Amino acid sequence: MMRVPRVLAMGAVVGWVAIAASGAAGAPATHTITMDGTVFSPETLTVKRGDRVVWVNKDPFPHTATAASKAFDSRSVAAGKSWSHVAKQSGTFDYVCTFHPTMKGRLIVQ
Repeated sequence: MMRVPRVLAMGAVVGWVAIAASGAAGAPATHTITMDGTVFSPETLTVKRGDRVVWVNKDPFPHTATAASKAFDSRSVAAGKSWSHVAKQSGTFDYVCTFHPTMKGRLIVQ
């Protein structure tokens, strides 16, 4: 019976666990905000830098997701279409649909 040195076997397991953990924890996430019933849902979303946020228009008319700070602007998102933004800058970003000013949202990037 061949014996693998215990230190070598443990090193391989620890190395594999470290690679698996760093790959899962460091991967950017994708978050979805719906535009439906002239409401952004969720109204407030917290993400990490590098995450992707996708706005999906489920209404039968266009909307925008336009940050007051000009950090992002989807322009017109047609009915049934979507627009995405990668959150590169930390901060709190209030945004609105320029076509429907009562539609308000907040994106918090950590």
